[in-house]
Amino acid sequence: MRESNLGKEHRYFVYIMASKSYGTLYIGVTGNLAGRAFEHREDLMKGFTSKYGVHMLVWFEEHGDVNDAIVREKRLKKWQRAWKTELIEKMNPEWKDLFPEII
Repeated sequence: MRESNLGKEHRYFVYIMASKSYGTLYIGVTGNLAGRAFEHREDLMKGFTSKYGVHMLVWFEEHGDVNDAIVREKRLKKWQRAWKTELIEKMNPEWKDLFPEII
């Protein structure tokens, strides 16, 4: 029998990292936004973000269900770049790094 998750609060985040304003973008999903953004910033995991210098957290949204977050991430990855830019600019018109605000 599985343990019930009733009464437990879960937080999942879909996020966008950028190399600079209007630069290279990376979209991901995580249960620990501050920790994951730190890993990207410090190049702790080799891959796309370290290769292209994608270190700025420029957008995120919170979800209570991991499956909803994953579906949203997959949809955003298929969006046209202009739509992603518009999404970022609704939350963060100056493309500032949001990492200091979430830690």
